[in-house]
Amino acid sequence: MSTPPAAEAAPAFSPLYQQIKTLMTRSLQAGEWRPGEAIPSETELAARFRVSQGTVRKAIDELATENLLVRRQGRGTFVATHAEEQVQFRFLRLTPDEGKPGGMDRRFIDCRRLRAPAEIANALDLRPSDSAIQVRRLLSFRGVPVVLDDIWLPAALFKGLTAERLSGYRGPMYGLFETEFGVRMIRAEEKIRAVAADAAAAELLALAPGAPLLSVERLSRTYGDRPVELRRGLYNTASHYYRNELS
Repeated sequence: MSTPPAAEAAPAFSPLYQQIKTLMTRSLQAGEWRPGEAIPSETELAARFRVSQGTVRKAIDELATENLLVRRQGRGTFVATHAEEQVQFRFLRLTPDEGKPGGMDRRFIDCRRLRAPAEIANALDLRPSDSAIQVRRLLSFRGVPVVLDDIWLPAALFKGLTAERLSGYRGPMYGLFETEFGVRMIRAEEKIRAVAADAAAAELLALAPGAPLLSVERLSRTYGDRPVELRRGLYNTASHYYRNELS
């Protein structure tokens, strides 16, 4: 079996299916296959990379496990998109004690561009002179404020992002980032701790100062493990719980 073309771009010591996975990931990153679109068949990809169909299938299996691709019975394999419910709920971890997750009403309080504070610049791998966009929003469930989010984004990747544009988009925020700005969130890491509400947060969440909150800091990354969002959320868990799945 021949070595796939452009294999020099992938580590030569890695298994062949991992090399194919790397090449396919680069095609995703370059926009050759857009979110929601079908990728070529296993037979076509095997011919393109000059490997067996089984090798391609194993690469696709891993990409599907990582939520980069979605298999649809009888239809083929598609590029995952944040518009799909199962992908949305990868990042939506707060679940009501009664009812299904989701159904949150959004209110965008602020969206401004400013020089990134040192702590934010460090987390997002920005230079000290780079600008960032700060978005503050409030999520409510059945009229009750539940989440106060402060979201930081590299300004260079989100030119033209405004509170009006955010408010006018009906899908999930990550769907807007994906379709309008070409930034797809691939994975995230979180830090969680219990905190007491300060006066400003308590007012927005309609709580007494000092009320217990769950603080969730999430750093989201796109292809190439590049950090593209720092989100700091304060969660009122009086009628919600933080859901996680371990596998």
